[in-house]
Amino acid sequence: MNILLDPNFAYLLLLAGSMLGLLALVTPGTGALEAGALFCLVLAGYAVTQLDFNLWALILLVLSVAPFLYAIRKPKREVYLALSILGLVIGSAYLFVNAKGGPAVNLFVALISSVLYAGFLWLVIRKSVQASHAPPIHNLGTLIGQVGETKTRVHEDGSVQVAGELWSARSKSPIPAGRQVKVVARDGFILDVEAEPVQK
Repeated sequence: MNILLDPNFAYLLLLAGSMLGLLALVTPGTGALEAGALFCLVLAGYAVTQLDFNLWALILLVLSVAPFLYAIRKPKREVYLALSILGLVIGSAYLFVNAKGGPAVNLFVALISSVLYAGFLWLVIRKSVQASHAPPIHNLGTLIGQVGETKTRVHEDGSVQVAGELWSARSKSPIPAGRQVKVVARDGFILDVEAEPVQK
């Protein structure tokens, strides 16, 4: 466990944990990011309890989360994202102190890591926030009224091909496979269809 008490290693764990945690906030999903963040932050937390640290730097780290949360709620709030990243970089670099009271983290390690960390977060999180607030490219409302073809028997469930895509579908009465159908409504990703009159 001696490596955990190396301020440089603890600093890198803290950066990795905070980066994974921030990414998990903007791209929730599998739980892998959350698990990685928790693992790194627990190890970094152990180092904080064993090493001398600046209380003001720890407070700065905690406060840096607030502008980040504000920035991800709406796009075009990059100044708050920048403030959050700056606070995280400064707080983590000055968190651990040496015997003289100065930062215990190697200046070269802190500089390179901070530049990579800030650049990565700036690019990835800005793009993630922009993507999450972008209007949908595919307007599902335009499906209503379109004609498609049943690929399986459709009644309580089934599948139809409409607008070049395969959709789950249902109908009020059974419709055999291979019939032309018209989309009359949509419930989420399930299309309500009715059979088109057979052409004679």
